[in-house]
Amino acid sequence: MKENSRMACVMVVFFFVAAMCTTWVFAEEKKNVEAKQNIREPIIITSQSMTTDQKAKTALFEGNVVAKKGDRTMYSDKMLVYYSEEKGSSNVKKIEAEGNVKLVRGDRIVTSKFATYYSEPEEYSVFTGDPRSSQGENVVTGTKMTYFMKDDHSIVENSKVFIVNKDRQKQ
Repeated sequence: MKENSRMACVMVVFFFVAAMCTTWVFAEEKKNVEAKQNIREPIIITSQSMTTDQKAKTALFEGNVVAKKGDRTMYSDKMLVYYSEEKGSSNVKKIEAEGNVKLVRGDRIVTSKFATYYSEPEEYSVFTGDPRSSQGENVVTGTKMTYFMKDDHSIVENSKVFIVNKDRQKQ
């Protein structure tokens, strides 16, 4: 009888450990798939002109520049794209945007004079030169805005926030 209860206890522990490992493996696989999808998501850039420098591994886009990646679109007068060549393909490492910069993602719009997009280690953009972010009628301004794409959150230095509260009670 003792051996049967010991065996049952071992079986319960085994199934518990197996369930925990399976959950962890699926969570890691999901995380890896999401990361690969984000990395593989192409950046499509259009402009009036493009100049490349193979040695420096840069491409300069000028005139009505539009860069699209997934649900995000960035506009500017000029973009300097830094890339690397790995395994026969090019990977964008950094983009420096200048002049009339505007990032649109859903109903959020960020404008500034300058922006730098970094693809690694985590995807984010830094906006400088009178950055302004709006979502609906709400507006945030500051001297520097850092927008983290994956987590959809921002850090704003010297911020000023204008919130429109439509649910104000009448006095």
